[in-house]
Amino acid sequence: MKHIPALIIYLLLAIGPIQAQNVRFTNQGVIEFERSVNTHAILKKMVGNQSNSYLSDAYENYKRTQPQFKKLNSTLYFAGNQTLFSPIANETAGSNFIQIPFGTQDNITYTDLTTGLFTSQKKIFEETFLLKDTVRKINWKLTGEMRNIAGYECRRANAIVADSIYIVAFYTDKIPVSGGPESFNGLPGMILGLAIPHEHVTWFATKVTDRPVTDNELKPPVKGKPKDRKGLQEAVSTFAARSGNWGRYALKTLIL
Repeated sequence: MKHIPALIIYLLLAIGPIQAQNVRFTNQGVIEFERSVNTHAILKKMVGNQSNSYLSDAYENYKRTQPQFKKLNSTLYFAGNQTLFSPIANETAGSNFIQIPFGTQDNITYTDLTTGLFTSQKKIFEETFLLKDTVRKINWKLTGEMRNIAGYECRRANAIVADSIYIVAFYTDKIPVSGGPESFNGLPGMILGLAIPHEHVTWFATKVTDRPVTDNELKPPVKGKPKDRKGLQEAVSTFAARSGNWGRYALKTLIL
């Protein structure tokens, strides 16, 4: 009988590696994301304390006739160190004469994490640009907070981008690809949840499909006026400066 404890310890040590072998790591597949935009909060911030009665009336009318949260769908294809993020047309999203920053989803972003380069097709102020530049470097700070997203245990990380915009991400190391929605990346695993709290927008994965991804599903976008990151900001900053809160807020969408 005195040998039973030693036998139990041996069995526990033996079972551990077997269980670990059953954990599946996914390095290619498709992730479906839902983007949620608090349009009421964004519009209120854009209207601000302006005394313009037209803007105030437009804001109140929007609140009465439009849902608070706008939902937009997208997919992220990934294989090895390549990712392609693109929107899914949403015919039920509706339309309104007020265009809310972050309220549309037009970006198509291809990232090659091996070369450190990305290509993003962006529609800004009715113009389409083709942004080509190096992958953005984000100084993430990992935390101990965990959250389950689409069946994956994800760890929280925080960062500041564009000097002042606070972002929160949840990533899983079970998908060992340093990618994520839009152009966000740089964590030791795939980002399945992302929030820009002060801009009232979030992205969360709703489904992860583990399957082979074809080359055709990872084609970079090709349409738009070619720009690098600096050139794109210069192209839209003049218009944004003339547009008050609308323009300043719209400039923030360039971080996506």
